[in-house]
Amino acid sequence: MHASAELDELDHLLVTALQTAPRADWRRIGAALGVDASTAARRWARLTASGLAWLTCFPASVDWMTPVVAFIEVDCAPGRLHAVAAELAEDPHVFNLEHVTGGRDLIMTVVLRDNAELARYVGFRVGRLAGVIATRTQLATTLHAEGSRWRLDRLDQSQRDLLVGAPERGTGDWALRPGDEDLVRLLVRDCRLPVARLAEGSGLSPTTVRRRLARLHRGGALVYRCEVARSASGWPVTVYLWATTPPDEVAQVAGKLAGMRETRMCASLSGPHNLLFAVWLRSVEHVQSFEAGLRRRFPRLTVADRAVALWQLKLAGQLLDPRGRHLRTVPFWTWDDPGTEDEQAALVARLRTGERPSPARPGPPAAG
Repeated sequence: MHASAELDELDHLLVTALQTAPRADWRRIGAALGVDASTAARRWARLTASGLAWLTCFPASVDWMTPVVAFIEVDCAPGRLHAVAAELAEDPHVFNLEHVTGGRDLIMTVVLRDNAELARYVGFRVGRLAGVIATRTQLATTLHAEGSRWRLDRLDQSQRDLLVGAPERGTGDWALRPGDEDLVRLLVRDCRLPVARLAEGSGLSPTTVRRRLARLHRGGALVYRCEVARSASGWPVTVYLWATTPPDEVAQVAGKLAGMRETRMCASLSGPHNLLFAVWLRSVEHVQSFEAGLRRRFPRLTVADRAVALWQLKLAGQLLDPRGRHLRTVPFWTWDDPGTEDEQAALVARLRTGERPSPARPGPPAAG
């Protein structure tokens, strides 16, 4: 059973500390919070066991290339929404999956290798699921903000300094190198694994693990998130807003939207509306006042559509219950599906030759 959905001040401080320094040891975390290491570790164990908070890690890019981020809206047949959602939630490259209000049943954030793979996924995977009646896809032409930057902001500067320490000099690699995959896969499953366990699981020496982690961290190749259940966060309502602003103002407006306290995600889009952003609000009653504030701050920004998340089924690769508590991890990674690759190859062959599939031969007449 889940424990109480209330977080006390130390819980909030602990979550903020892990948002700031996700791999810091418990002694350093305890020192920053004014408690001993065992208290910090015990509190975190309680929060994770109850599903009220969790840590996750994912690569900024995989397969050594810049990924394609897309938003897919899915319309479902009556009574099929949850079956469709349960199927799609297991796909490792589906980053977020949410049941929302408005003109779509589900909205997915997916990360794929390129546009060709996105076309294969939409046409041969999503569009063929029983219960899916329509899809609409838009590319994120620029991702201005995503949820890893969001903080509860409960620490002062001296506490942050204790956690982070002196900044590392030099630059690392943004993309993964050949040989990094085993190490990163271990971190995706448990990003607080100690160096000794990472070395054991990856077959690398502890020294090599430390060196590779330093390089990956300097370059921003690994993205960490410490999340808290929405029902306990103080920000329980997620709203997606599709908006339009003059093309020459998109970058400026998006930059300011990305800096707002409420903004969790902001992207430029390829579709009829050139901005999509997701905000966390204190209540549904704040939706109209938030939009009114946007209107005052950005007179030429027009909000064209909105959707409120009813159930965030998957958030950054983590499956959640209806109250936003953590259930389990679907490790985020690339999509590999030989079946759809074969189907796509068959279609390409047909387009090349112009030959149509042979109609099925009728069977023998039934005995009378």
